[in-house]
Amino acid sequence: MPEVAFEVDVDAPPDDQPGANPFNRWHPDIPAVVEADPGDTMRLEALDWTGGQIRDNDDANEVRDVDLSQVHYLAGPVEVNGAEPGDLLKVEFLDMGPLNDRAEFGFTGTFSQQNGGGFLTDHFPNAAKSIWDLDGYTVSSRHVPDVRYEGKIHPGLAGCAPSQELLEEWNERERELMERHAEDPDSIQNHPTGEAEPPVANPPTTEGALMGEMDPDEAEEAAEEAARTVPPREHGGNHDIKDLSIGSTVYFPVYVDGAKFAVGDFHASQGDGEITFCGAIEMAAYVDVKFDLVKDGMDKLGVDHPIFEPGHRGPTFEDYVTFCGYSVTEDGEQRYLDSHTAYRRASLQAIDYLKQFGYTGQQALHILGTVPVEGRQSGVVDVPNACSTLALPKGVFDFDVSPETLGSDEDRGDVVVTDDPLG
Repeated sequence: MPEVAFEVDVDAPPDDQPGANPFNRWHPDIPAVVEADPGDTMRLEALDWTGGQIRDNDDANEVRDVDLSQVHYLAGPVEVNGAEPGDLLKVEFLDMGPLNDRAEFGFTGTFSQQNGGGFLTDHFPNAAKSIWDLDGYTVSSRHVPDVRYEGKIHPGLAGCAPSQELLEEWNERERELMERHAEDPDSIQNHPTGEAEPPVANPPTTEGALMGEMDPDEAEEAAEEAARTVPPREHGGNHDIKDLSIGSTVYFPVYVDGAKFAVGDFHASQGDGEITFCGAIEMAAYVDVKFDLVKDGMDKLGVDHPIFEPGHRGPTFEDYVTFCGYSVTEDGEQRYLDSHTAYRRASLQAIDYLKQFGYTGQQALHILGTVPVEGRQSGVVDVPNACSTLALPKGVFDFDVSPETLGSDEDRGDVVVTDDPLG
């Protein structure tokens, strides 16, 4: 086992950790708290993305009331000696897993339309929660019965620090997007309009900001421009790629001296798209990483975004039921090669299908968010309809979900759902 270079206490608040505190904003001046040479291997631990706000109980109000200003909590930064802007930081994910000696559960949430929303928030506006037991790499839930499988474990978030110039570019382009939406909400493609809908971007805010080991006075000033961790960007960030699992190798663009690598937001499993927003099985976890450098790698390989080589660890499924969606909204509006709408329609088809086997809509949503479903943009050239597909592995169920079985009227309970979306 590699030496633990960044340790967490899941019973302590994020700003009172046993060693260095994690951070939840991107800024070039957040100081590194771990040092590594190319070729070094170390273990990094991370809190769950909410920092312990959601617990192992049947209270969906915890999801409804999550403070989204303070997520995610990242392990690091790690300064890799010799890393310079223009390099690629090569990171191998040698092993990862839940902190079973300290946190033996994971959780999935449907976020309230009033607080975070999600991919299908107009269909599922109320907050909901399911708790998952973590038995090694195998997961199951009392809230989603008759589902048990080996999860596709991965970090949802990993990347290097932005330069000051890149940070300013992020803030400017996202500010322009918010202004454009404020002036003409209908101009933002694929975004459902209305005050109750999720924002188009999350601007910097000092509220909830945790700036690692920065001097408190400097931290408050830096937080005013520090980028939120919610989206992926050029440096990496919150990609939520389920196949970035054990054995994967990622090449991250380096924008500051030392790279300042960080990782967090671990998932015991997830389907392509993480369609509930808190759609994976979120958990506190560890990862064993090995660092190396590709000098001048951005120019040599012609990339300014991360690239990765997936590992070969399972789970491996052979049989799927696959659903199709096209660029036509639920109201019958024809869109032009709109893959976002097409994937929505494929997801809704899968949810309606699973309801025929006794699951509620919320349970089906949590299945698609956690089971390693395979999402594809299967056709993007045949005007006017893009075709998106969602393949659901049959092997995760304790019963046959083939179309020929014609469903079941068995009562399979439900996830816990709040009746009051506002609190």
